[in-house]
Amino acid sequence: MRKKELKNMEWGLLIVTIILSIIGLVALFSATQEVEYDEFNKQCIWLVISLIIMVAITQIDYKLIVRVSPIFYGLFVILLFAVLFTKPINGARSWFDIGFFSFQPGEFAKIFVILFLTLAITKIQRNGKHEVNRPTRLLILFAILGLPVLLIIRQPDFGTAIAFIIATSLMLITAGIDKKYIIGALILIVVSVPIIYNFILPEHAKQRIDIFLNPESDPRGAGYNIIQSKLAIGARWTYWYGNF
Repeated sequence: MRKKELKNMEWGLLIVTIILSIIGLVALFSATQEVEYDEFNKQCIWLVISLIIMVAITQIDYKLIVRVSPIFYGLFVILLFAVLFTKPINGARSWFDIGFFSFQPGEFAKIFVILFLTLAITKIQRNGKHEVNRPTRLLILFAILGLPVLLIIRQPDFGTAIAFIIATSLMLITAGIDKKYIIGALILIVVSVPIIYNFILPEHAKQRIDIFLNPESDPRGAGYNIIQSKLAIGARWTYWYGNF
């Protein structure tokens, strides 16, 4: 790896990611003792594979990755369409199960949708930063975002769809989108949230929101894990504070 790449690498982000991965592995090791550590072993394998892929990707010029992003965007749009014909898992058609491993195309699509949007915004702003505010240009960007988001909602996977929308919103704000669009979007969100909650979201999605806001509403059911987590954290904090 070249010295320049080592110097420019976000070491803090890498270290935090590795620490979080280790914490997750420790928790998974403890939770999978009764099943001979199957999930733990699988996660260790994927962690090693991910690190190898990460190192390999750092050797590729990011400008090249951005230039070919439309190809991968198209590929993952096809995969997002194809996954709708797979067998549902927990009520959603989000995963390809290929025997020895499974993967969720929506997660990989995040990367290439963001890169494709980056490429599109860059080309739009060649004639000036204000170009991103032209309605026709915004329609192009929303079309790039809208196709994968609609397919993901169809799965349905609302969490991943929201992640796409938030990422795109932050990109547009960074690109210098006019405040009138931001205000309009906020008004639209305020108006649409109750409509989406009451008439569009499935019951299991509503339950997740309700339990997140008020886990005590179902203390022995859906809210049990959250309540026990709070009790565990509180007990540990009391122990540390008492022995300080």
